[in-house]
Amino acid sequence: MIQDLTVGDSQKTLIGYTVPMFISVVFQQLYNIADSMIAGKFAGEDALAAVGASYPITMIFMAVAVGSNIGCSVVISQLFGAKAHEKLKTAVSTTLLTGFVLAAFLTAAGLVTTPAMMRMIQTPDNIFADGALYLKIYIGGFLFLFLYNVTTGMFNSLGDSRTPLYFLIGSSVGNILLDMLFVAVFQWGVAGVAWATFIAQGAACILALISFGRRMREIKTEGRAALFSFSLLKKISMIAVPSILQQSFVSVGNIFIQSLVNSYGSGVIAGYSAAIKLNTFVITGFTTLGNGVSGFTAQNRGAGKQERIKDGFMAGLKMAVCVAVPFFVAYFFFGRAMVLLFMDDTGSDALRTGIQFLKIVSPFYFVIAVKLVADGMLRGAERMKEFMASTFTDLILRVILAFIFSANMGSVGIWLSWPVGWGIATVMSWMFCRRDLGTKRTITEDKA
Repeated sequence: MIQDLTVGDSQKTLIGYTVPMFISVVFQQLYNIADSMIAGKFAGEDALAAVGASYPITMIFMAVAVGSNIGCSVVISQLFGAKAHEKLKTAVSTTLLTGFVLAAFLTAAGLVTTPAMMRMIQTPDNIFADGALYLKIYIGGFLFLFLYNVTTGMFNSLGDSRTPLYFLIGSSVGNILLDMLFVAVFQWGVAGVAWATFIAQGAACILALISFGRRMREIKTEGRAALFSFSLLKKISMIAVPSILQQSFVSVGNIFIQSLVNSYGSGVIAGYSAAIKLNTFVITGFTTLGNGVSGFTAQNRGAGKQERIKDGFMAGLKMAVCVAVPFFVAYFFFGRAMVLLFMDDTGSDALRTGIQFLKIVSPFYFVIAVKLVADGMLRGAERMKEFMASTFTDLILRVILAFIFSANMGSVGIWLSWPVGWGIATVMSWMFCRRDLGTKRTITEDKA
């Protein structure tokens, strides 16, 4: 259902729009976690480490998909808010055509360079082959991943966050069932985990594209919309490229951190793999709330309703803090039980590593929640320089401090770099956001 976010009570509208997005990401992260859980439980600690070792590389590819999602959704939200439906349809087709070419190129490049990338992050010999196999299958399905993420962004830009939820629930359930079949029954190991994701993501992508095509036919225009527009591609790129760079920069930083983690052996890698999946669950949830604020901001900015933007931002902060509470409690006080979901050895280095990471990082979820919601508002207002400045500060500090701290404190020093980076970057995002809320910057339909 298409929803106009520029009318009605701001808080209720944002909650109704964002909650399905949040539920979607919960299911998405559940099947990501299920991959690691099933690998660890049925294929062993080395399989868990192999899946985890390639994780920062897979996140580079995900960065392109997420950044493109952000770029197209902000522009389409603005066009929808300004009622520029003909331009909206052109923006959709421009995004899909460009995205298809980009995804195909990255797939080919990724398949060729898989061994080199695995060596670059110092993957241990005992998990190298499985890690490379998992990565190749993952990259082979990147086209599906990319187009699904972009289509989800376009659904959300029209105020429809429920339809992607239905596809994602089906995909998540299917992925977990296939994981069990391929790994627990067929004993395919790491390859089974990868193929389960490939198949589930492909089905979700195809169904989402078909459904969105029908949704576009419901939007009537006076004339026939152009199939491609360089001016709209430029406008989308002005938001998408910084978002991709930001996401990629984060992923490249994570590669440095992963290479540092890999130097401590497969036990620490497995523990970090489990803990980082749990951590990503939370961070992705906050990011999704930020994306909800971004779409809300973009539509209302397109309609020239600045006061609603402020109300939506404050409502987003309240939701983020509420989400942080249960995750902090679960990870800080019950971290052992959470990590044991991924493994059976109760006295291993992997278990100790996972618990240690969660205890250090989880108290600062309240801090990073504020940053990611503020970032969502900055993206919706097209304040990309400020958004990138705070994000790069966070990452640069975390990478540098991880190497400095670990030299004296071992692997625990790596985990301590998270709170410092998050804290400083959150202050920056908050200051940028507060300044922007005091302005009256809007766009007109012609500018859109």
